[in-house]
Amino acid sequence: MKRTVRWFSQTLVLALVVTASVLGVTSPASAAQDYGYAGNSFTGVSNPPTSDKPQSKLWWHDGSWWADMWTTGTGWQIYRLDVATKKWVSTGITNDTRASTLSDTLWDGTHLYIASHVTAVSGDTTPVPSVSGQQARLYRYSYSGGTFKLDSGFPTAIMNNSSESMTIDQDSTGAIWATWTQVAGNATDGYTNTVYVNRSGAGGTGWNTPFVLPVSNPNLAPDDISAVVAYGGDKIGIMWSDQLTGAVRWATRTDGTNATAASSWKVQDAVKGNQLADDHINVKTLQSDNAGRVFAAIKTGFNDAPGNDNQAEIMLLVFRPGTGNFTTSTIAKVADCVSRPQIVLDTENNEIHAFHTGPSSDVSGCAFSGTPGAIYEKTASMDNPVFPEGRGTPIIQDGASANINDVTTSKQSVNNRTGLVVLASNNVTKRYWFSYRTLGGDPPADGGSMRLNDFNNDGNTDVIARDGSGQLWLYPGTGTGDWFTRINLGGGWNVMTSIVSAGDFNGDGDADVIARDTNGQLWLYRGTGTGDWLQRQSLGGGWNVMTSIVAPGDFNGDDRPDLIARDSSGRLWLYPNNGAGDWFTRVDLGAGWNIMSSIVAPGDFDADGNVDLIARDSSGELWHYPGNGQNEWFTRESLGGGWNALNAITAPGDMNGDDRPDVIARDTTGELWLYPNNGAGDWFKRIDLGGGWSQMTAIL
Repeated sequence: MKRTVRWFSQTLVLALVVTASVLGVTSPASAAQDYGYAGNSFTGVSNPPTSDKPQSKLWWHDGSWWADMWTTGTGWQIYRLDVATKKWVSTGITNDTRASTLSDTLWDGTHLYIASHVTAVSGDTTPVPSVSGQQARLYRYSYSGGTFKLDSGFPTAIMNNSSESMTIDQDSTGAIWATWTQVAGNATDGYTNTVYVNRSGAGGTGWNTPFVLPVSNPNLAPDDISAVVAYGGDKIGIMWSDQLTGAVRWATRTDGTNATAASSWKVQDAVKGNQLADDHINVKTLQSDNAGRVFAAIKTGFNDAPGNDNQAEIMLLVFRPGTGNFTTSTIAKVADCVSRPQIVLDTENNEIHAFHTGPSSDVSGCAFSGTPGAIYEKTASMDNPVFPEGRGTPIIQDGASANINDVTTSKQSVNNRTGLVVLASNNVTKRYWFSYRTLGGDPPADGGSMRLNDFNNDGNTDVIARDGSGQLWLYPGTGTGDWFTRINLGGGWNVMTSIVSAGDFNGDGDADVIARDTNGQLWLYRGTGTGDWLQRQSLGGGWNVMTSIVAPGDFNGDDRPDLIARDSSGRLWLYPNNGAGDWFTRVDLGAGWNIMSSIVAPGDFDADGNVDLIARDSSGELWHYPGNGQNEWFTRESLGGGWNALNAITAPGDMNGDDRPDVIARDTTGELWLYPNNGAGDWFKRIDLGGGWSQMTAIL
């Protein structure tokens, strides 16, 4: 990192004021403007509590933003943001009490993971060797009734050395991966720095022995760091800076391969060239993108030499597994004088939000990159990331003390439901600061049905069908088992190999549709509530491996509608919706589902508060699989035989207005039948909904 500072003591800040005129920095005559909100104060912690660069301290769950924050006199605690008062409120739940630690957090849809490590900040000119006997710990919490509870058997030990940074992520088997760099040596013999990795058993239990990343030349400058990310549905990626060779490197592995074997890892340079590497890395991905784009913000070393004002200071790297290559774009230039980048992916607007430290908003020029001052934001399209010129828009600034630094964000993507929160700190005044704002309008209120088939917002359940020409039709329900006049929703839907009713998938109060095209891309068609769609949104590629896709509603009890899919081997997978247009790590719901010729999602079929599935086996028997709200089933129940006479089965919701979800099925003559749910695991007498439905290639 060389001249890029990490943080400043009061003495250094005063020294900068004295030398500012010599360095060409224009200082304000009076206090600058505040941006964002002042948060809690902190004392007694060894490092700025919102550092370090690859780490995430924030997560979104159950309608709220949460953070791992330092409480003076107590230690690290879980806090919740009260949006109404713009205050961070302690839950009183303490994890690590060691003042010398920093953390990385991960919410996987079921558990909160906090990896806490003893920090040893190293630099090229001041190497700090890792010290043994300094345990890095993984805390795992479950969430219920509005509170987090530490799980039995935790914390577990990840490794036993201090390190500059540590990040974690979860692979498709449920294992937690951690990476860090470890400095060794002394002033006489010299120093080495090595990329280390470790992995746990499922759910963060049973950690293995830490191992050196099995790639050629994993030895770095004392200043270098690493980061880990899960992507593409079944892959782990490790990114690290290598200032000795001028490279940012990237190693990937497919889940299920031998973790310690060099043959399991594919290694390449993300970028390489003179001054292209520094120890600033922040990596994010969309778990919904099974094709696996990975986005990384890095800092270069161009600020270490004069005459580089127009060179990239902060770069965005995008890994595209389809080509196996990285593309690059400039977030900010050396002349912008920014440092410590973090990024957040916005699925609502298909944007990348980039955040970084820069001088105070009323200061032009700077002493050197990394000068504390304010946090700035810049945005660009995820599909074509071209960022505007300049530092960006100031979003966090303490007008009375221009020393804001060390922005931190969340691993999760954001949308209009979550809003956007970033956290930073002033290490001179010892106070947290944060920014909060909505995205695309106010976040909608929680609640409402997770299986909402009311596409025109008249309070009645509707049906959508595609005809043989690819036209999509809305059949508005009357609430009494009949239809109003059908409405054309447009053509071109024959390119879709699967179409499912998703309920209110994005939390805006309107019913949506999810469809898979012939390329395996999954699309969310956001309903407007008026029988039309907003611009569709990609939910990722690689879905051609799935032979059945259904949207059951809130399957795991977190108040967000999820997706369930069966792969070609007959294994059923839950894709938990993270509430931000993306998925948490998928959950295995078991094998043997290939015997089912139809799987439908009726919502809460047995009125026990949990959503269920209905499936027909190859003999024509219909089965009810009652969900328990915790990713498992109660004992299945037979709904009767003879269903092989029906060639289409769907479950749109309550068709007859009795507040129980029903089933609709088409027989071989094209007649459509309503099977009214009697609430006792059986049917009332079926009702004929009319003929002519043989022309429909999809009914939902």
